[in-house]
Amino acid sequence: MTNIAITDQEYRDFCKYLEAKCGIVLGDSKQYLVRSRLSPLLSRYSLSSMTELFQLVLSNRNRDLAVAAIDAMTTNETLWFRDGYPFEVLANRLLPELAQSKRPIKIWSAASSSGQEPYSMAMTIQEVQAKKPGMLGNVSITGTDISSTMLENCRAGVYDNLALSRGLSPERKRQFFEDAGDGRMKVKDTLKRMVTFKPQNLMDSYGMLGKFDIIFCRNVLIYFSPEMKSQVLNQMANSLNPGGYLLLGASESLTGLTDRFEMIRCNPGIIYKLK
Repeated sequence: MTNIAITDQEYRDFCKYLEAKCGIVLGDSKQYLVRSRLSPLLSRYSLSSMTELFQLVLSNRNRDLAVAAIDAMTTNETLWFRDGYPFEVLANRLLPELAQSKRPIKIWSAASSSGQEPYSMAMTIQEVQAKKPGMLGNVSITGTDISSTMLENCRAGVYDNLALSRGLSPERKRQFFEDAGDGRMKVKDTLKRMVTFKPQNLMDSYGMLGKFDIIFCRNVLIYFSPEMKSQVLNQMANSLNPGGYLLLGASESLTGLTDRFEMIRCNPGIIYKLK
């Protein structure tokens, strides 16, 4: 019989550990979230209680378990073409503007979760190429995430009916996916070839990723402390080419965090241009 109870002290200690490892701030009274995310690990690792799990993770005595715990806490559900406007801005403003330079365009999807965002970008790019042949040269997308499990899922590009029903039109499903059996569908290889997936903790250096023209960092900063948000945003500014763009989530803002960007209203939506 496993025990999934969590004491207040265990919760506080795990919150400190999680913030130190990946910047995520849970705040008070999220024990239910920790229980629901971590309890499946008890049977997988033959543990009898959450207390035993915390002891092994916090002491770093079981590295595989520690990685699995971070994985579980950083895995988020996401949608295709989430919020709509970022992909309209990408198609109608950013790609045509950047294409004028005649050099390759590089895009980064930070914290790409299960891959919907970078693959939505890739679909958008292919749609632009179909409407305006010859306008775009080489466009590449880098998707990153801290979760190795999510990265494996992204590279596989296989989604079940529930995932496919969230924000994906029937037309796009027909055009960009093929049958994978068992009611699942797989992203076509033409789309996959546009996206490279890499591991990246947003608390670490981004130097190995290179420079980008556009960064999507959407619905990520909400989990970080103000100090961590500022660090991430300034590192992202350093990762952009001159005149590059940053797109945040609909409820996120740069106010009081960095002065490296100029805010541009797009109606709908807001984007940020590197000063």
